This record gives sequence, C-alpha cells and structure tokens, in this order.
Amino acid sequence: MSQLSRRNFLKANAFVGAGFAAPALWIQPECCAQTPNERFTIGYIGCGGVAHHDIREIGKFGDVVAFADVDDRHSNEFKNNTYFCSKPDSAITTRDYRKILERDDIEVVGISVPDHWHVKIAIDALAAGKHVFCQKPLTLTIEESQLIRKAVAKYGKTFQVGTQQRADRPLFLRAAAMIRKGLLGDIKKVVVGIDGSDRSGAFQVQPVPEYFDWNQWLGQAPYTEYIPERTHERFRWWYEYSGGKFTDWGAHHVDIAHWALKEDQLGCGPIWVDGTDATHNCEFDENGYPKRSDMYNTAVDFNIKFKFASGVDMEVTSRSDNGIIFEGTQGRIFVNRGRLVGKPIEDGVHNQVTQEDLIAMYHGKPVEDRMTNFFRCIKEGGMTLCDPVSHTVALTTCHLCGIAARLKTSFKWDPKTETSPDSPKANGFIHRDQRKGFELPTV
Repeated sequence: MSQLSRRNFLKANAFVGAGFAAPALWIQPECCAQTPNERFTIGYIGCGGVAHHDIREIGKFGDVVAFADVDDRHSNEFKNNTYFCSKPDSAITTRDYRKILERDDIEVVGISVPDHWHVKIAIDALAAGKHVFCQKPLTLTIEESQLIRKAVAKYGKTFQVGTQQRADRPLFLRAAAMIRKGLLGDIKKVVVGIDGSDRSGAFQVQPVPEYFDWNQWLGQAPYTEYIPERTHERFRWWYEYSGGKFTDWGAHHVDIAHWALKEDQLGCGPIWVDGTDATHNCEFDENGYPKRSDMYNTAVDFNIKFKFASGVDMEVTSRSDNGIIFEGTQGRIFVNRGRLVGKPIEDGVHNQVTQEDLIAMYHGKPVEDRMTNFFRCIKEGGMTLCDPVSHTVALTTCHLCGIAARLKTSFKWDPKTETSPDSPKANGFIHRDQRKGFELPTV
C-alpha cells in the first residue's frame, strides 16, 4: 500500500462518498415489548445537555417520576414537559439526588451529571439497589475506574455506560467486527482523531444565581469562586471536572479502538505513553497543574503516542480528521460517524462480516440500540454492550493521555497493575483528593 498521509488517505477515498452505508437491519429499533404493567419506574439525575436525548430514550421503557439537578431550571423543565415526563402532576424535583435513591419504587436510575460526579452517584445508586444507566466518560480518574468495577461486581445490578457509538452508530460496529475477524490482517497502527479542546481567555468571577447550588455542583472538586464558564456543557474544558477531548471524544473513539483490537478487558491496554507533544490553553507547572484558575486548562493541540504489547502503535491526536484509521497488513480503513471508507471496503471485504459476528460483539444479545440493550439485560441478565469493564479499560488510555500531556513526558505503563513502573509523578494522578463531605464511597 502506498504511504499516504492521513489527510491524503481520506481525500483519496472521498469518491466513495459516504463510504459503506449501514443496512437498517443492523439496528433493530424495538425489542422487549411491554405492557403498561411491565414499565419501569425511573429517576433521573442531571437534567442538562445530553439528558434531553437520554431521558427521551429511557422514557420509552418506563415512567420518569423524579428529576434531580442542582440547577432548578433544568429539573423543572423536564418535570413540566410531557415530552419528557409522562406524569408531571406526580413527578418530583430535587437538588439532592439521594432523595431519588431513597425511594423504593424507583428501579432504574439515569445519570447525566458532569464527569466528576459520575462515580459517586453511580456507586450510591448501585448500593441502593438500582439498575444504572450513566453517561460517558464514566470516570475522572483511574482510581474511580477501579472503584466502579468493584461496585458493579459487588451489587450485581445491570449497568450500561452511555457510549452510543457501539450501538447507535453501526459503522463502528461493522469496522470493529471486520478487524476482530482479521479481515485487515494484523493491525499495525491506529490513529484516533478527536479534535482539540476549546480555547478561552480569562473569565470573571460572578455572583452565584439563586437557582443554582454551586457548592453541590463542585462536589469532590477543589472549591473555587463561581465562574459560569466552569459549569454545564463547558465543564469539560477544565481538568478539575473532566479531561477535555481526551475523555470527551476519547470515550467514544478510543473505546472503539480498544474494542476492535480486543484490548478491552482487564489487564489490557498500552505499555508506554508519550505526551510530550501537547499544548494546553494555559501554562502548567512542573507537577502538571495549571498556573491559572480563570481560563480553560485542557489540551488544545496534541499528538499522544502509545505502544501496546501486541506491537500495535496508537496515536491520539487533534491533527487528524475526527474518526479512526486502522492500518493493517491487508489494508486500512477510516471510520467515523458518517462514513466507513478504504480499499477493503471497495473490495467488498466488509461483506464477510455475518450477523453472527455482530451478535458476538453484543455478548450474544440481539443487535439493537443501547437503551433497548440495557433494558433487555435488566430483564434477561447478561452483560450490557457498553459495559463498565471494557469502558474503563479504554478510559485508562484516555486518562493516560491527560496525565502524560500535563506532565509533558513519556513513561512506561503496566496495564495489569494499573501503575507506572518508572514515573512517580504519573502515579500521583491515579488518585485525586476529594473535598470533605464529598468523598467517594468505600466499596
């Protein structure tokens, strides 16, 4: 194969148009037919942004009767809109998510809060006996990944992570199945394009609005004066609450890469990372902490390099088109949410993937959307498609991006112990201190 640049490779395949179009039969829109008496009682925690989509989806399988959010505007919007709430007269709103978990009638909890709150609320929900749907990225740190895995195993409830690319974007499913089946030969390199985080100048401290509980929103994160740009959909550009594009889009594309490479189980993952080629929105000190607190601080430009024990090289970069390039000994493909292209697609290699191959990717369950898969697993048992084990294994790679970029260094990584054998500073980011009163639960 000719040595095309990443962008020229995409241009050379542009004549394929949208690439391989996924047949509708891959995604079965409905399953688990219900009578009114079989509908679940659901509580939802976090009612901004992506929750508008998630609550519509989860509401197909039950009645959402309680909404929790530290911003009263968000919870009131859902309660008072029959598009989201089938029983607005009896539904409740609260700033304290624990009031939802205390209710014995609520069987399922959905969580769409900012990333730094995911694990605490999810573990509390599991301990309260609830099945859990939680948005991605599931964890803020590697320690949190370890805790949530323990909690899922301990409490035995069904848990689905909201990484819709596995289920609701069938091009990724087909690409991963092709690679798992060996149709590209041995994979040598993977390039994961996730764009860079947003840039900003300095922001101003503002008075806290009456409708908003800033202290509760901060949770485990260090206390700081209220800056509106730290909250809601912009929280992801601050390392205190998220990981920028490393975990935002990485939770999707890095997850698909791990899934395709069969690097999605405990003990799998990279053995070396290099984050020296990364630029942030503000300056960082030698210990990996931002020197300013009034502007976005996640990485805006980067090319993070990894090595896996299998011999695969991976790059997580802001400098390639959004999507994933898999390079194998028998060709390479590019996949994103709009297209699946490359010589193997033109040659019809994708047609060798069978429905049985796709069902195997679903742990033996029918090929269907993530929410249908979630409720099927609640009823039938079995592993969800977007399970917390494979998700957190991929998130470790995402977290390592942030750690290496913050430290501007390279280091070895042991995926079995989930520690670095040669970088004490990197190991220092496995755990983060939690503010008093918001500590993570013990599992």
